[in-house]
Amino acid sequence: MGVSGSGKSTIGEELAERLSWRFEDGDRFHPASNVEKMSAGQPLTDDDRRPWLQAIADEIDRVCKVGQRMVVACSALKRAYREILLHGRNDVRVVFLDGSEALIASRLAQRKGHFMPPGLLASQFQTLEPPGPNERPIIVSIDTTVEAIVDDVIRQMKQVTP
Repeated sequence: MGVSGSGKSTIGEELAERLSWRFEDGDRFHPASNVEKMSAGQPLTDDDRRPWLQAIADEIDRVCKVGQRMVVACSALKRAYREILLHGRNDVRVVFLDGSEALIASRLAQRKGHFMPPGLLASQFQTLEPPGPNERPIIVSIDTTVEAIVDDVIRQMKQVTP
């Protein structure tokens, strides 16, 4: 989880590859109306996000039910969003990709071909509710290499039990 430009897809893909798990980009679960709204520079409302989050939660449930594992890249900026995704599951962990607004803005300025315009970054930081200790998050700084970030995630995963 994290704001746009924090590296969710890049880190998620690498983490999934290293763990030999499936990777899903949460963006693919957005209804077309959400993509259109974000492409037009309009932030999503909680009502816009609800069906998107529920679709991801349903996929998490389906994958877990059949004994598989996956990494999902999803912003999950608010605690209420994470509650929809996890709904009390203890076998799913949240990884928070933590970085400064300045660092992420510089990354977004270099990114091409993504529907999330850099102008919405400030609204994402205003919305962001970093996960608290009772959510058992794995928190990693994104101010390093992809390999180091993934190493840190895996190290923290081994330190905790679901």
